[in-house]
Order: sequence, then structure tokens, then C-alpha cells
Amino acid sequence: MLGNFSYKNATKLYFGDDSLKYLNEELPKYGKNVQLIYGGGSIKKNGLYDEIIQILKDNGKNVIEDAGVMPNPTVEKLREGVKIAKENHVDLLLAVGGGSCCDYAKAVSVSVNCDEDPWDKYYIRFEEPTCEIVPVGCILTMAGTGSEMNGGAVITNHEQKLKIGHVFGEEVMPKFSILNPKYTFSLPKRQMVAGIYDIFNHICEQYFSGDDDNTSDYIAEALMKSVIHSSLIAIENPEDYEARSNIMWTATWALNTLISRGKTTDWMVHMIGQSVGAYTDATHGMTLSAVSLPYYRFIMPYGLNKFKRFATEVWGICAEGKTDEQIAEEGLQAMENWMKQIGVALKISELGATEDMIDGITEGTLILEGGYKVLSKDEVKQIIKASM
Repeated sequence: MLGNFSYKNATKLYFGDDSLKYLNEELPKYGKNVQLIYGGGSIKKNGLYDEIIQILKDNGKNVIEDAGVMPNPTVEKLREGVKIAKENHVDLLLAVGGGSCCDYAKAVSVSVNCDEDPWDKYYIRFEEPTCEIVPVGCILTMAGTGSEMNGGAVITNHEQKLKIGHVFGEEVMPKFSILNPKYTFSLPKRQMVAGIYDIFNHICEQYFSGDDDNTSDYIAEALMKSVIHSSLIAIENPEDYEARSNIMWTATWALNTLISRGKTTDWMVHMIGQSVGAYTDATHGMTLSAVSLPYYRFIMPYGLNKFKRFATEVWGICAEGKTDEQIAEEGLQAMENWMKQIGVALKISELGATEDMIDGITEGTLILEGGYKVLSKDEVKQIIKASM
């Protein structure tokens, strides 16, 4: 039975190769001081920085720079961003980059006016903001996280060896996001394929829960097939506009909360992957790819009907003359073959994880209850060992 739910998405999207011009429509809605958030400086090399600065100046904005957002934003960087925003009485946080910049901007947005330590409040106690929230806008340069249209914000605390995501409510979602597929063309191949797998796994985390005839699952299957098809084109020709457009748009729909409606959802691949990331600082999509197959092979017997459906509907596995277990395993083998073809990591040892980290990664893994089996810590450790 489809569960009861409410649905609202507060983000306005502008999509296409001329979408940056719509920044002119959004900026007048906010005050004078704009905190421009970006990463390592690639937007300066490709000219996007200059275009944005010109638009901001044309709209009479005072630009406050907040550069150097790392791929896994840290709690120290969060505190730095909060300090910048407070000192400059910022009216809008404008994130230019991938999911890390968007996540970071949302974390700053709920922390500027928070009278407690934001790490403790949001990432340890998982409380919701009770303070005024600074609005966020995003200009996306990498497809993968879906952060441009959701309330999620992942922050890493290296001292505590924790990487934790908090999914905030609609009031924290970006007010607007600008998506130009051409901005993703210059990404290194490894980042592109990490983003592609991130998209795919977001869909899997929502798909592999429940066993109903759920509309969300039909949408999820179509999105997965789109990712697979477009990924194979993009790895051969990274500047294929149609393929990169489909990847970018699918990334948004994979995690804008639509396909989770009526579902319990799983998210254990993310919990294990994020704990791996806390120890290795590896690229998020690669930590997911490295733990996915051991996790899915472990839980497959508990959700056999859905894994069989995944095999036949997503991968086109022929069911004739085979047991359900054989069909399901062929589906996971097809998934593994695709993962090898696009070039994602299949072992956490490839990402710098070592045997002496296993206990810590296990301990740092949050255990959730939405999937086909609630794991024990021993089972988490078993999966992590199989991921080595």
C-alpha cells in the first residue's frame, strides 16, 4: 500500500544553456550583501566566475568571497563560513559548484543565527533550526548529489572521525538553482563518473525498500535506465549535450524527495560510505560504489522480490528457467559490469581504507531502519570487510 505523505518542493529551477541569465530575476529579491561560495577556483579558469561577478555588480550587490570549499566540507570550514556571514550581515548565500558547495551553503544558512554549536545541534542531536535562516541559491557545475533541490547538508568532522548528513526541511532548500549542463563538461572523468554513481545510488536507496506496486518505483526504474544509458554515452563523449543534460536532470529528480514518497527508504549504503569517507576523505560517489555490491548481496535474500524486479526491469535479465535467486544475482552482476565499464571504485582499499580502519568505520556507521534488514554492528563490519 502506498504510504501516507505530504509533498512540497520549495526550489525554483532554471535549466538550460542560457539559464545563468535568470540570476538577474532572482537577485532583486534579496538584500545587498551576497556571500559567494565556491571551491578550488575552477570557475575562475573557465570564466564562470567573471560572468557571475558581473551579474552581481550589475544588480548592485556587495560580493563577499567565501572560497576553498573542499569536496567533503569540514566543520572547521562551516565555522569559517558562519563567521564571514555574521561579520558581513549576509542576505544571500550563493553557492557555485557541485553538491559540496550547495551542502555547505545550507549548513551555513541554518548556523549563522544559531545560538548553539551547529555541529552538536544539527549533526549530533539532529535537531531542526529554530533561528532565522539565511536564503541559499545555487549555480550547479557538477551533477550528482541533487543538493540543488533538497534540504540535505553533509558535513565532516575529522577530529571525531564522523561524516554526517542532515536533511533539513523545505525552508532550508535552495530558493533557486541554475542548471546549465555545459558547466559540467570540463569536469575530470573521475569526478563525472563519481557523480553518475551517486545519482544511481540515490535512486537505489529509495527503490530498495518496501515491496508494493508503488508509483515511486516505476519512476525510479525509468530514472535508473536513463542514468545507465546516458552514462555510457558521456564516458565516450563528455561533451554530448543531450547525455549530460539527462544526467544533470536525473540527478535532480533522484533526490528532490519525489521518489521517496510512500516509501520507507534505506540509506545504509550512504551511512557506510560516509563513514568510509570520514576516514579516507575519498570522493563521495566512490565510497558509495565501493560498498554497494557487498551491501546489496548481503541484503538481497531479505528483499528478493525487489532485487528480482530490479534485474528484469532495469537490466533486462531473462527470467525464464531460473530461480528468483539466480535472476536477482544476475541483476547485481549486470550492475557490477556497468560499474566496471564507467570506472568507479569497487573496493574501499582503492580509496585508502586499511584493515586497521575497519573497527572505526564500523563504529562510525549510523544504523537506519528503512531497508529490508536492520543491520547489527557485526553485520556492518562483515559488509565493510567484504568491501575491502
